[in-house]
Amino acid sequence: MQELMGQAEESGGGGDTAGIGGMMQDIAFAIPGIDEAMSFAEVLKQVKSLSYETIVFDTAPTGHTLRFLQFPTVLEKALTKVSQLSSQFGPMLNGILGANGTLPNGANLGEMMEKLEGLRDTIGEVNTQFKDENLTTFVCVCIPEFLSLYETERMIQELTSYHIDTHCIVVNQLLFPKAESQCEQCNARRKMQKKYLDQIEELYDDFNVVRMPLLVEEVRGKEKLEKFSEMLIHPYMSPAGGL
Repeated sequence: MQELMGQAEESGGGGDTAGIGGMMQDIAFAIPGIDEAMSFAEVLKQVKSLSYETIVFDTAPTGHTLRFLQFPTVLEKALTKVSQLSSQFGPMLNGILGANGTLPNGANLGEMMEKLEGLRDTIGEVNTQFKDENLTTFVCVCIPEFLSLYETERMIQELTSYHIDTHCIVVNQLLFPKAESQCEQCNARRKMQKKYLDQIEELYDDFNVVRMPLLVEEVRGKEKLEKFSEMLIHPYMSPAGGL
């Protein structure tokens, strides 16, 4: 597919065949999210060839992530439509292009459609893996604030509609001030966080809710990452006398 798209600038000739070649290239370029889809297909190919037990995608904010998760379904439908158009207009195109079915840029129409079918199969496999709870799960990460809670609820509802498994929420940047702390801002912040944390626990009582503390330094470097990851598996315990 990438080869076909890369040949767009090389297509030459004129007349009807040039128009048909341009039309087919336009169809390829117009498929929604084609760049992201090809990237995912490449990752899937690498996953198949290498021996990784787990692949982790650190996704973008909610809106971008939801569009990304829609790509397999959208692409599968788009490629199915292209295949249907090929079946309907294939004989006419072959009559115009000749027995070899060669496009103006040198590409073969039959080979191009075979590659499109291969891409559709790959996207179908991605779609199937997304919906298999034994292969794919989505971990939501939020902070205890109104907007983040709203976005998390939106994300979970969308994931449910896509039939993608999600049963874990990480609540990050929690404050654990000591009971005798005189810091008004810290105590006020903790009070606000507790309100939204209670809402999260009420809304997602059947989820695994992981509470992560606000750290005093950035999590950078192998050692800090390993220490941080331990708290994802073993619940963080607030200091003695903490709230």
